[in-house]
Amino acid sequence: MSKTPDHEQSAMQCPVHVEDVDLFSAGAPEHWYEAYDILHSEAPVHRIPGEGFEPGTDAFVLTKHEDIAAVVRDQDRFPLPGALLVDQLCQAEGDPFEMPNVNTMIAAMTTLRPNPEMWRTHRQELTDPWVGPGAPRNEDMVRQVAHDLIDKWIDRGTVDFVAEFAQPLPQIVMANILGWPLEDLKLLKYYGDGCVKPFVYGSGHRNVLPQEEIDSQMAVLDEFRDYTAKLIAEKRANPTEDMISFLTEVEYSPLERKLTDLEINGIVYAMVIGGLETTQYALAEQVQLLIEREGVWDEIKADREKVRPFTEEGMRLRSPTQGLSTRITSRDEVFQGVQVPKGSFLHLRWAAANIDPEEWDDAKDLKLDRKAGTRHLTFSQGARVCPGATLSRVEQLVAWNAVLDRVKRFEYDEGNTFLHQPGIMLGTLALNLKFEKEAG
Repeated sequence: MSKTPDHEQSAMQCPVHVEDVDLFSAGAPEHWYEAYDILHSEAPVHRIPGEGFEPGTDAFVLTKHEDIAAVVRDQDRFPLPGALLVDQLCQAEGDPFEMPNVNTMIAAMTTLRPNPEMWRTHRQELTDPWVGPGAPRNEDMVRQVAHDLIDKWIDRGTVDFVAEFAQPLPQIVMANILGWPLEDLKLLKYYGDGCVKPFVYGSGHRNVLPQEEIDSQMAVLDEFRDYTAKLIAEKRANPTEDMISFLTEVEYSPLERKLTDLEINGIVYAMVIGGLETTQYALAEQVQLLIEREGVWDEIKADREKVRPFTEEGMRLRSPTQGLSTRITSRDEVFQGVQVPKGSFLHLRWAAANIDPEEWDDAKDLKLDRKAGTRHLTFSQGARVCPGATLSRVEQLVAWNAVLDRVKRFEYDEGNTFLHQPGIMLGTLALNLKFEKEAG
């Protein structure tokens, strides 16, 4: 990373000692990987004073693969804050869909997936048929989307890889899956940006927005809810081969009934919040690896069986979502010899675990023959593994095969800063590339 100017342009200095480590302030994304080296060697369990879930407790950043893997596999011992919120909403009086500052995704959880058993059924019956392992229908569609995008810039010899490929590809794919009109693709991005706003502009490990920003976000989400309501009504009247039409017709077995419009609205929200960003960031970082890691482009271009291990190594080395404060300790715990009291927040730093030198041989090397390379934590693990993991993997695999078919090699063009967006996702803002297209 030293060859890029992002460190010098960052709003903060590169950390040298553990006292310098700050994963959440402005400019932090440009120094995350230097910070992980320091945390691994000096503070694999890093305390954030006063930031715990219960009053008087702290937050702790976990960076070791073994610790995070154990935590995500035990949701009884390490409950999710969102699950506790759903429990509270289930017990409260009133309709969750009408409560202030409760988005439709959380509200829909109160009826569709309020417990681990229904969470599994929700995936099996409602989302897996469209984005899970049993959804092979997506591969041909993703291939067509990828080639259509490449058609727009292949004869030019230059491309902003983020704006013209990595970003629109998952947006168009998700629109096609949902049945979202492609003429409203800009609206999908607008609403998607509203959904993830706390993870980009929120402060601290809890991604807290100031009240005026919360109000602004809720206004966008109200628009999203209204737009989606109209779309659901159209699909009920004239169903087609898409996910929203499917959701208007399916009977959900735990409830022994069909879904309400608001429940479908909540599922669409979840699809948008999880289905646009990860693939975009993965592709943008992977193209940089292909340019910077000598020989990798030629190797995967010559042997397409190696494209899949390349994408897995890419996600391991440059995790799209770097970390989330997504678990709480339900009792006193000990990680790496550090006492972590009951009621503490656990910030699971997936990206650090994915380059943990005690878990991975030559952790920062890109190895196409790495054994069990899919054990990285980019999509988490266990019962709460990301529902869109399969779709993202399909998108990445198909996208790179399409690019390899049509581009001889990418190089960096002029005008790159290599800066990343704020927040907890490794999102390259822009990426100017030049290339020579394949003949034929």
